[in-house]
Amino acid sequence: MAFKPNYGRDRAERGRAARARTEEKQRKKDEKTALRKAKRAAAALPPDDQQADESSEDLPGRPAIVPPAD
Repeated sequence: MAFKPNYGRDRAERGRAARARTEEKQRKKDEKTALRKAKRAAAALPPDDQQADESSEDLPGRPAIVPPAD
């Protein structure tokens, strides 16, 4: 052998590789969680809010509803 084995360095490299794999798995897990939460939030919006926004616009043939001024 040309060089004495450096077990400490080898162990550190294995540790770095293991941490990188763990961080990558956690990042993917967090992305999936964020997508699920976004879908859940979008599904939680009641359809009445969307219809109320559309009905508040001036529609042809219907007068706009304006609250009385005090």
